[in-house]
Amino acid sequence: MRKTEKGFSLIELLIVVAIILIIAAIAIPNLLRSRMAANEASAVGSIRTMNTGAITYNATYGNGFPGSLAQMGTTGAAPVSCTNAQFIDSVLTSGTKSGYTFILTHGLTQLTASQSSCAAGYGYSDGYVVTATPITIGTTGQRGFCSDASGVIRFNATGTATTAPPNCTDTTILQ
Repeated sequence: MRKTEKGFSLIELLIVVAIILIIAAIAIPNLLRSRMAANEASAVGSIRTMNTGAITYNATYGNGFPGSLAQMGTTGAAPVSCTNAQFIDSVLTSGTKSGYTFILTHGLTQLTASQSSCAAGYGYSDGYVVTATPITIGTTGQRGFCSDASGVIRFNATGTATTAPPNCTDTTILQ
């Protein structure tokens, strides 16, 4: 090589690429853990929002607790009523948000027309259970969450959330 030629040798370029790959190998797992933690925090916040929506639904319509996410949420352009209460947004109403799947399981005792002020869909007098489970355990989230009419949010470290209406039966309370 002449002294007048400028540039990097192949060895120098390979060393730079190797250093970049080492840094990426260190950073990517931390990024994935951060994303899982953010998804879990979002799931807990969403469950809190659903708890608030269910309690507000009960107080507003005198119809017990909602029987589904659609009943408590928004289903589009339909007018606000006890079957489209709009207490949660359309993303939560769909049942999937931030790598988690949300399910509202109604209680066992449904109100009748004589017990409810709502002329359409009747609610449930004995509560509900809201669960949040990761879409892909270990990638979108590690823990499953659940809550019931008590408002206590519980988690399961295996990523599942067991339900037995009207109570959330997971044993670990989220601190």
